[in-house]
Amino acid sequence: MKIKTLIVDDEPHAIEIIEKYVENFPEIDLVSKCNNAIQAFQVLQQHKIDLIFLDIKMPGLLGTDFIRSLKNPPKIIFTTAYQDYALEGFDLNAVDYLLKPIPFDRFLKAIDKVFALYKVSSQKISIAERPAEQASDVFLYLRVERKMVKVNVNDIYWIESLKDYIKVVLKDKVLISKQKISLLEELLPEEKFMRIHRSFIVATHKIESYHAYSVEVLGIELPIGRNYKTECHKRLKSN
Repeated sequence: MKIKTLIVDDEPHAIEIIEKYVENFPEIDLVSKCNNAIQAFQVLQQHKIDLIFLDIKMPGLLGTDFIRSLKNPPKIIFTTAYQDYALEGFDLNAVDYLLKPIPFDRFLKAIDKVFALYKVSSQKISIAERPAEQASDVFLYLRVERKMVKVNVNDIYWIESLKDYIKVVLKDKVLISKQKISLLEELLPEEKFMRIHRSFIVATHKIESYHAYSVEVLGIELPIGRNYKTECHKRLKSN
């Protein structure tokens, strides 16, 4: 069985990311890509669609309102940069709700749910078997001003919370993105990053030295919070 699929997003770069992920699954047939709900409605009139990857905040008509307008909507995976719509998304019986930037392993979990619903015998790749380019280089896409910026997680030194924003420190530049640090923590590979403070996540392999109350990265001391001290020291001693 081929799962007939549609991608709807007003950001071309976001479409490109999902399309690249979908290419890993021979069970998924990407029928079309649309920039808004009106185009998507036209595709649904012409093709039988089983699954839509749907952005929520689009010009003209919200993705959630678009789904409400359909008498028999396909299965939906919402893809959005805004967590505020999560409850509403699941009220609409969404299969999953993916927060941008979407890492491949999180996308894989959503596809697992779809395959279970359609009882598809999956030939999908596992995280360990992902293509060489993906295995060594895991990427995130961060919203920086009006663009989605591709970041290799191996280039990240630390992330700092700035209330509703985060500061992502790379070797040669700093990116500011409107996102909660707790959300980014869920997207980062757990084996490569460590929360050391309510305001700091550090790449463990970038730590140059440490003592009881701080770690040093790029010659800068970052504090270890009281509630994170025991776990931090345990991981640092094991590395």
